[in-house]
Amino acid sequence: MRSRSYDDPDLPPTFGGGTPTPWKRSTPAPEVAAERDLVVEEAGTGFCGAVVRVEKTAEGLTVTLEDRFGKHRVFPMEPRGFLIDGKPVTLVRPKAPGPRGPLLSASGSIAVTDAKARVARAGRIYVEGKHDAELVERVWGHDLRVEGVVVEFLEGVDDLPAIVDAFSPGPDARLGVLVDHLVPGSKESRIAASVTGSDVLVVGHPYIDVWEAVKPSSVGIREWPRVPRGEDWKTGVCRSLGWQMTTGEAWQRILASVHTYKDLQPELLGRVEELIDFVTAP
Repeated sequence: MRSRSYDDPDLPPTFGGGTPTPWKRSTPAPEVAAERDLVVEEAGTGFCGAVVRVEKTAEGLTVTLEDRFGKHRVFPMEPRGFLIDGKPVTLVRPKAPGPRGPLLSASGSIAVTDAKARVARAGRIYVEGKHDAELVERVWGHDLRVEGVVVEFLEGVDDLPAIVDAFSPGPDARLGVLVDHLVPGSKESRIAASVTGSDVLVVGHPYIDVWEAVKPSSVGIREWPRVPRGEDWKTGVCRSLGWQMTTGEAWQRILASVHTYKDLQPELLGRVEELIDFVTAP
């Protein structure tokens, strides 16, 4: 009877009945924590983007990348699955940070973790537009809820005198206002001067729009472009940067790049802090 022979599963395969051929082993790739904003290239597709998040799924860990156009793609975190500076790496889940003293809010203040939202004060902070309000909420939202300060937007500074008159500010109901492009000799500065008083504080930043108050490095650009006079500024910014999206979509991209006060210019930071102090002063 002819006997059967089976290859030993623990030995490498043989070719032509000769000496077992060793497996070719790939060099282990270094492990790199998939920290937020780390820029990598997916080895299989060539998709290049910044890390947005890492998630655990039934199939294993995945990483979401965002390219420079704001497009998101999800990839499995496989060994040697990504490139950094052209060299293969294995992305791993970032370690949870250990305790490092007091928990800070996005504005840099000590977070009050067990505080309930305070009943709204009579005082208010007004900002010039919806984008301004969303940016203030993103960085100072925790502080404002703890202090009971409500932020509303004007839809333009031209209506400010009528709003101040209707609000009837007083010592127990102070009004703070943040204005875009508040520079000497401007229309905004003249309107601000007409309403400023002991219970009304109007401050501003020098930027044409609050978009510019976000640091270019946080957005992933070298600088904010200069837009020719007469062209809609936000539309011109998108055109100059090659962003094929609406201005609303562009703002969402900009807003998503803001995580803490460190992503904002000091000309805005100081003014918002000044307004919060003003309306919450005893």
